[in-house]
Amino acid sequence: MRILLVSSAFNSLTQRVFVELRDRGHLVGVQLALGDDVLREAVRRYAPELILAPMLTSAIPADVWSAHTCLIVHPGPVGDRGPSSLDWALHEGAPQWGVTVLQADAVMDGGDVWATASCAVPAGVTKSGLYRGEISDAALEAVLLAVERVASGDYVPRRQADLSAVGHTRPYFAQSLRRVDWQRDGTAAVLRALRAADSQPGVADELCGAEWFLHGGHPEYRLRGRPGELLATHAGAVCRATADGAVWIPELRARKRPGGPSGIKLPAVRALGALLPELPELPELPASPERTDVPGVGTAVDGDSWTDIRYRETESVGVLDFAFPGGAMSTDHCRRLLAAYRAACTRPTSVLVLGGGRDFFSNGIHLHVIEAAADPAEESWANIQAMDDLVEAVLTTTDRITVSALGGNAAAGGVMLALAADEVWCRSGVVLNPHYRLMGLYGSEYWTYTLPRRVGTDAARRLTQEALPVSATAARRLGLVDRIVHCGPEDFAGQVRALAARVSADADADAEAAVARAGATTGATEVPDAPQRTRPENDRSVKPLSAYREEELARMRDIFFDPRAPYHALRRAFVRKWRPTANPEQFGALPGALPGAATRPG
Repeated sequence: MRILLVSSAFNSLTQRVFVELRDRGHLVGVQLALGDDVLREAVRRYAPELILAPMLTSAIPADVWSAHTCLIVHPGPVGDRGPSSLDWALHEGAPQWGVTVLQADAVMDGGDVWATASCAVPAGVTKSGLYRGEISDAALEAVLLAVERVASGDYVPRRQADLSAVGHTRPYFAQSLRRVDWQRDGTAAVLRALRAADSQPGVADELCGAEWFLHGGHPEYRLRGRPGELLATHAGAVCRATADGAVWIPELRARKRPGGPSGIKLPAVRALGALLPELPELPELPASPERTDVPGVGTAVDGDSWTDIRYRETESVGVLDFAFPGGAMSTDHCRRLLAAYRAACTRPTSVLVLGGGRDFFSNGIHLHVIEAAADPAEESWANIQAMDDLVEAVLTTTDRITVSALGGNAAAGGVMLALAADEVWCRSGVVLNPHYRLMGLYGSEYWTYTLPRRVGTDAARRLTQEALPVSATAARRLGLVDRIVHCGPEDFAGQVRALAARVSADADADAEAAVARAGATTGATEVPDAPQRTRPENDRSVKPLSAYREEELARMRDIFFDPRAPYHALRRAFVRKWRPTANPEQFGALPGALPGAATRPG
């Protein structure tokens, strides 16, 4: 089927729908919602059999939806209406939610229903985590069913009234509803407000004499203080006392002043800068033994404070989990994770899992921190070298099996970090963007070694030049991914641990067999060291790893320190969330795409 996706942004859900529909043989074009006339012209040129809007913040013109089948993906159950569906769901503590695919008409979210799907709302989930996880899975299920029904030509969509749905239009979830009263609100209430606004729009508040939006929140189980008081820092986050406890706030964004630029979301300590009073810095947490009831990353275990890097060990399996907001990895993130990785490699394990959380694995260097730096070029250079150091450490680990476990999406250098491991496992809902070009970068993280070695030279060139996302299924077919884990976001960590335990048992059995063979051959009575796992050495003897790094970094340095390089304008547009004025160029390379609609971003 010829399908045109219309979206306000090529966000995670739009990408997921895009790759999954293409995997199923549909001809899929993309048009950003850049105005009614632009959309009309795109529809005229593309002549779609179906117009599908995975994420749309503006209305489709009446002359378009009256002449074409236009389906809207609404992140709420049948009857729910309004622009803040997930905000309300988390605010009210809904245990179940859903997605409705409905026909566009004159009433917002009031059209006939083509398909629905339901999902659980896990306790403690954030709005962005729910959107990229359970809502994304439910949306895909509903979209595929709706597309199948449209293609059949004989399905009649059902009126909402016939589905016993009571239309309930909720207002926009304004900042007045998110306000935190630090003197009276307990930890549960504060976390509910923060989690319902973690990515956007944040919770408006005052801190250290300035106005901010607070982004993200985690409970603190030990520290206490006067309500509203800052108590400590850790991993760039600040701990603030509530009426009955405390919470960790990882990121802040300065509130925009009239006529001034929009604020940049930054690690809280970095954002506050000189405004931050002198506070104790909590050290990294020690490794903890695995338990069957261990919550996910970002929560406390047995009263531990929150941390964004956590190591667990069960018998011969180590899991080094990390969760950085938005998947962005600053110079500090990379160095801290490298230190934790090196410590994990001193443990007596046969399998070391990197990742395993439910959300982003990694999206590479931290563009927000770079943009806010006094010298963005120097910070870019420090950040990419810190990423390379981390990737090198994983790539050169040969005394145990390393596994990258992707429960959420990855992009750019984050994909290349995953490829440094012996095996890459990802959840079935993961979308990968293995390219750098749209940010005006050549790329590093040893991609010129790892990517061709996995997918071949031609496929590596196509992936990096087309700059399009790929699904977990397509990634498995290409060789980017070794194993797909079919489960929900909440089950991924447990599935990974079980799989890693089986891999470890197999590795131990192989080692014991090798020992038995050696003993039978040599008559040895002492047990020799377990055989080391070696990587393919096809080209390292001809071209050492250091040469790949040096060549990549030479290209990156030229870009970073050239003020005219497109990277700087593209980075600025990305972190400031400037609205695009034309369709991104990669859409012009799609089969059947809109002729003449593609322009270079920035």
